[in-house]
Amino acid sequence: MGYILKPFLLLAACYLLGSIPSSYIMGRLLKGIDLREHGSGNLGAANTFRVLGARAAVPVLLFDVGKGFLAVRLLSMAGINSVELTIVAARVAILGHNYSIFVGFSGGKGVGTTSGAFLAMSPLAVGICFLVWLAMLLSFRIVSLASMAAAASLPLTIIIINRYAGGDTHTYVIILSIVVALLVIYKHRPNIHRLLEGTETKIF
Repeated sequence: MGYILKPFLLLAACYLLGSIPSSYIMGRLLKGIDLREHGSGNLGAANTFRVLGARAAVPVLLFDVGKGFLAVRLLSMAGINSVELTIVAARVAILGHNYSIFVGFSGGKGVGTTSGAFLAMSPLAVGICFLVWLAMLLSFRIVSLASMAAAASLPLTIIIINRYAGGDTHTYVIILSIVVALLVIYKHRPNIHRLLEGTETKIF
């Protein structure tokens, strides 16, 4: 019975880990505000930067990346070596970030947590996607556009690495990369609307 319950308890822990709303906590700690009521209203590193500045956004981003990374590693640390369960662990951690139980099932767009999860599963692909994100950010100065471009490039990058660079990423990881890329873009719907209107906020 314990053998059966163990994976479910670990997956529940991954969801709760992903649900920790670091940006919300940072807003409360630094200014006593609810970030959902400021800036874009999103509980992510970009809105943290917009409202609270870099000194708050950097630790928020690192924490969000870290919880995605840890969620993937958690199962192997517990002695469970299953690709399928690892995929589920990554997925529930990302869902936890996007729909946190601690803040009324609201949350961020999942970019940082997704990056952390795939950093554990396909670090080279994440590195390339970061370069895509950085190039887009420096070119257009729009975080949302850079994030969507990086997310969209993730599945393609993993497939190319597998095909031409001797990668051995599991097919399920590729499928997950497609799912989370679509989720990231879906969560950016308000940003897409503002981009089409030409009113999306730029940085720098």
